[in-house]
Amino acid sequence: MSELLRKYWRRALSCTLPSLLRGVLQIVVAFAVNLPLFIVAVLAIAFIPLGVGVVLVPEVFRAIRSVADQQRTWAAEWSGVKIPVPYRPEPAGLGPFRRLGRLLADPASWRDLLWTIVNVPVALVLGVLAGGLALYGLEGIFVAPWLAWVSDYGWGPFWPLKDWGVVGIAGPVVLGAVLIAVSGPVGPVFLKAHALFSQSLLAPTRAALAARVEQLAESRSETVDASAAELRRIERDLHDGAQARLVALSMNIGLAEEMMKHDPEMAAKLLAEARESSGTALTELRDLVRGIHPPVLAERGLDGAVRALALTLPLPVDVHVDLPGRAEAPVESAAYFAVAEMLANVVKHSGAARAWLQIEHSGGRLIMIIGDDGTGGADPAAGSGMRGIERRLAAFDGTMAVTSPPGGPTVVTLELPCALSSPRISPSSGTG
Repeated sequence: MSELLRKYWRRALSCTLPSLLRGVLQIVVAFAVNLPLFIVAVLAIAFIPLGVGVVLVPEVFRAIRSVADQQRTWAAEWSGVKIPVPYRPEPAGLGPFRRLGRLLADPASWRDLLWTIVNVPVALVLGVLAGGLALYGLEGIFVAPWLAWVSDYGWGPFWPLKDWGVVGIAGPVVLGAVLIAVSGPVGPVFLKAHALFSQSLLAPTRAALAARVEQLAESRSETVDASAAELRRIERDLHDGAQARLVALSMNIGLAEEMMKHDPEMAAKLLAEARESSGTALTELRDLVRGIHPPVLAERGLDGAVRALALTLPLPVDVHVDLPGRAEAPVESAAYFAVAEMLANVVKHSGAARAWLQIEHSGGRLIMIIGDDGTGGADPAAGSGMRGIERRLAAFDGTMAVTSPPGGPTVVTLELPCALSSPRISPSSGTG
């Protein structure tokens, strides 16, 4: 029996201090962060007609989202409650009014705002229940005996020591120990209750989840169609190119074998043609493989691949790549072919004398900016090339934003959510 009590006490005490600190932290964040942010957000929204709110509202909501993301982290680490991020992706390069419009049209923004104010009383109550029992128990054990020497109050301001009767100082000490023992298993329960409350407001709604499923189904369908079209292209290129040359090569070698005895000169010419055809077929096969997955991309990563690509273009391209690591192979491949398609569009349609390419990783997203000094007027809806890029990126929850006024310049921003591998030293920027 005594062994069971010791195990219980060890487990209770191991939970008591974390519950106390976490409960206090929830209260501090609610009153010192959530409440001021809510007040500033309301004022910023009210100032939208004055113009100040157009710039202020996105910044305030970004701060609210940071606090909400921290709460998601705590909920997962402390209570095992996972709260998915419900925010819609925001394309880069948006103007202040479009950015404000997208932010206010996102239901998650308003649910975050509601959470900031409702969390104040909820965090207070649940935080006190999670940590208050332990705190009051510690007061009963350590503070009550000391107060007994200086006043009539033995435990807090509400229970004069004389009210404990014959129990005296032992009463608060015993009851304090009981409260600490109870707070061990009870504290995490109230912390989990707070996590579940946060989940009810910070997680995606059913409507958002349904829209997300529909979006994924659409992007999956487009990806399947794009993959099928790519397979048909590969099959066509093999049939009309390398396969036809290999058939001709076989026929030339067969004719050369027959002519070897009767006309050695003709046989030599046929063998020379066969050798030339084999070289051409090999080149076509290499080009085909490079179109599926360039070897330089596998060997040197996105950085080396785009620099090698830039060197093959008929116009100068300023390349700046700042990547502390490598993305997963499918993401890296999608990024490379998106950049390749955009640079091909620059060469074919822009009339530009110069182009630039910038690639970096920030906020868990791979950001690629392609620009040129051409005539402008690029419209994603007018051609299949940009639509193909959008479909390729959509399979990875990526986005594309195009700014191309008549007369130029054209700037295309591509973003892909991704994580990078272990850091490495990236080469300095250069010109391709």
